[in-house]
Amino acid sequence: MDLHYEDTGSGGDVLVLMHGGTMDLRMWDDQMPALSARHRVIRYDARGHGRSPTATEPYRQCDDAAALLRHLGVGRATLIGLSMGGSAAIDTTLEHPELVERLVVMGSGTNEPEFDDPWMLQRFANMATLQESRDVDGWVTEFLLMGLVGPYREPSEVDARVTARCRQMATDTVRHHARPGAVTPHGVTGSWPRLGEIRIPALALYGTLDAPDHVAMVERVAAGIDGCRLVPIEGAAHMPNMERPDLVGAQLRGFLDQ
Repeated sequence: MDLHYEDTGSGGDVLVLMHGGTMDLRMWDDQMPALSARHRVIRYDARGHGRSPTATEPYRQCDDAAALLRHLGVGRATLIGLSMGGSAAIDTTLEHPELVERLVVMGSGTNEPEFDDPWMLQRFANMATLQESRDVDGWVTEFLLMGLVGPYREPSEVDARVTARCRQMATDTVRHHARPGAVTPHGVTGSWPRLGEIRIPALALYGTLDAPDHVAMVERVAAGIDGCRLVPIEGAAHMPNMERPDLVGAQLRGFLDQ
């Protein structure tokens, strides 16, 4: 197994933490003490992120997640994913249901996202321009507007410590993995109509300051999974676990204790 991962804790069931795009496993630092005290917690860097290798051949993140669980001898686990990680968790649940006991998604839809909000489309356009000019700092700043700040506030209104952590992870990802020949993952096709196949306990969280497109996709996931609970996290945008670890921690505890 060439993915970089951490396997900590020993009590209770198994939790797998799946990070957002351009981030890495460090984004879960705030959750680790409480979760690992009661559960076995596995967190890992997806390919093309953190200390995992850069992908050079086609792959699916759900297959990587399944391979890691089998490598570690995990029978079934609770998948907890944010943004890209949440989409990968949904794909894993659809394609490898025998490995998933419960599902938590934050700020994400399936791996077939739909964007039509002008604010989001402008972020993507700006990021493409900055990528073409190879402006790493500018690209990361634009990414943070979309991935952390959101459309309803200024960057100065976000906790500077959270911003610094996200900037470091994003910069590391770009500098270590953005290279010629790098391959991005592809997801499960036809995933939205398949949400009804998911018949396990599920929880969907979203930041109330997140972009409308992100919120709409989380709401669509919750509506598509029978019994899925939808919970807003006040005072956070696309990274609620980093901005409001207290509120996210409380929701995770309640869900895992059920």
